Amino acid sequence: MMKFHFGCVFYYVSDLGRAISFYSDVLGFRLTSRDIVVRFDVDGVLFELVPSRDKKDLGSGGNARLCLKVDNITQAVEYLNKKRTRVSEIQEVENGKLASVEDRDGNEICLWQYDLFNVNNPRIL
Repeated sequence: MMKFHFGCVFYYVSDLGRAISFYSDVLGFRLTSRDIVVRFDVDGVLFELVPSRDKKDLGSGGNARLCLKVDNITQAVEYLNKKRTRVSEIQEVENGKLASVEDRDGNEICLWQYDLFNVNNPRIL
C-alpha cells in the first residue's frame, strides 16, 4: 500500500508582506522561513503562504479552512476586533462555539472553543 505523509496546510495570498504581518503580528504565528513561500510553525504544523496574482486562487472558495482552537472565544473576538480584524458573530453549535475571521485576502480562519465535555470525552470511531 502507498504511504502518504502530511506536508503542510497553505493559503494563497496576494501580498506576502501584508500576509506575514497579519499571521505573525495579529495571530502570533512563528515565522520559520521565507523564500518563494512563507512558512510558519503553528503548534508543530507547517502552515505556508503562497503568493499568487491569480484572483481566482484567493479567498475561501474551497471547503478547506484553517481552524484555530481558543480557550475563550469571546476574548479572542475582542482581541481581533482591537486589531481591526472583522470577525463574525459567535455561534453556538453542538460541541462548542465558533466564529470566523478572514485574512487580508479573504481566506477564512475559524476560531473554535470546544465544549469541555466533548474535549474530555471524544467519540472514537
